[in-house]
Amino acid sequence: MEGAGAGFRKELVNKLLHLHFKDAKTKEAAVRGVRQAQAEDVTQVGVDQLEKVLPQLLLDF
Repeated sequence: MEGAGAGFRKELVNKLLHLHFKDAKTKEAAVRGVRQAQAEDVTQVGVDQLEKVLPQLLLDF
């Protein structure tokens, strides 16, 4: 894992988000965060990835 903190594999997080989030908007934000992390080839979704997809989310919602 990267850094000193605990982390989760992005595939696991992606699967959990798809299965357990009921609010479609929250689910979509999380999935876009995962996709951004994959595009950047990082193993953890962080605030940086969510900030990068925020403009898209604001236009959609």
